[in-house]
Order: sequence, then C-alpha cells, then structure tokens
Amino acid sequence: MKLKNKVALITGAAVGIGRATAIVFAEQGAKLVLIDVNGKKLDALKKELEVYTKEVLTVVCDVTDEALVQSTVQQAEEAFGSVDILVNNAGLWRCSSLFTDTPTDDWKRFLDVNIMGPVYFTKAALPHMLSRGWGRIINVASVAGVYGNAKMTHYSATKGALIAMTKALAKEVSKNGITVNSVSPGSVSPSENPDIDYTEESQLSFAGRTGSGRENAELIAFLASEAAGYISGQNIQIDGCRKKQ
Repeated sequence: MKLKNKVALITGAAVGIGRATAIVFAEQGAKLVLIDVNGKKLDALKKELEVYTKEVLTVVCDVTDEALVQSTVQQAEEAFGSVDILVNNAGLWRCSSLFTDTPTDDWKRFLDVNIMGPVYFTKAALPHMLSRGWGRIINVASVAGVYGNAKMTHYSATKGALIAMTKALAKEVSKNGITVNSVSPGSVSPSENPDIDYTEESQLSFAGRTGSGRENAELIAFLASEAAGYISGQNIQIDGCRKKQ
C-alpha cells in the first residue's frame, strides 16, 4: 500500500477528480481529510470509503475563507498528527463567455477559489511539512492554463497562475524534502457518473476519449508517493494527447 499511514488532505473531495483521488488514496492506505462545501456529498463519500478505511475526517469548508482554512488544517493535525499530502483540487471551471462579456465579479470569484484557495491551504499546511522535513503538494491545474482556452479566459488565467505558483514554490522547499507539482487534466469524464473508471468518446484528444477519474487520481497518488521524491516543480499534462483549441 503505497500511501499507508500517510495523511492526505484533499480539497473539492466530494465529486469528480477529488472523489476519485479520495478513493484511490484510501485503496492505498492513506488516512484522509476530505474538504468540500457540500456536506451531504462528503457524508456519502465517507460512507463509501468505509470498505477501505474508517480513518476519514470530513470538514465542510469554503476554500476562500482563510480563517476557516486555518481552522480546518488545525483540525486535521489534531485528528491525525500531521498533514503529509495536500491536494489542492477545489476549483471553478464551468464557464463559457467572451472576455468582453465576462463580469468582473466572475473574475474575482475564479481568482478567489482557483488561486487564493490553494494559497490559503498551502500557507496553512506548509509550515508543518517544513518542521517534519517531508511533504507532498499537488495542485490540480488544467491544460487551459498551459495554452489557454477561448471563452474561458478567466479560468485559463487562474490555472496558468497555479502552474507558475507550483514551479516557484518548488524552488523554495524542495531542499526540505517537500515536493510541489501540478497536474493538468484535459477532458475528464463527467463527474455526474459515479464510476471512476468511466470514459466516453471525445474529439478533444487524439486518444479519442475522455480521461477517467481513476487515471487522474493514480497520477496524483504517484506524485504523492515516496517513488516521486525526485520530481518537483513540474506540471504534468494528463490529456490523451489533447488537440489544442
């Protein structure tokens, strides 16, 4: 079990890649701190994970509330003694509007969730990782942050910033036994489908299909493991050879 006894905090854990990551981490023996704004879905996931582990703490938390984020990380430390792995997955993405039609308030909301959320959780968890000399931070970005998607300017901008943050922070902390990486999914299977192995046809990749939740989660789990100790400051695209838009 690659992540046995490691404590992993996952934001946006109730659906999609976050939920798939929680399942894969549980399969690999991790203790889990699951964060989301949807308490009912968190409760359902905790029940689903009982087949693997009962060492699961769920916390309803808005990632844009810095004080609440600090309290959440403190709860995790008190429950399990550490946060070894941080997966900054919570994010907004459903959008389609021309730059000229995108309200400033939408920009602010995307910036708050997609950038400041990871900043708050990283600021809360990183000092503990530094004191222990070990840690893994994985930021879930997007191919939109690599080359930009039309009608998704604000989303693309936030994910590009998250990738840059990943690379910069890694240069500060890699010497301390902490790796910082990002993963950039392309087309992902609909989160409404509970089967984390589900894929469907897609013309957005040369593979001709979407990526499954499990495929994304397995990459995140690898980066969280001891095996990835010499990988840091990288953005890894998981996109089935995406056709650039």
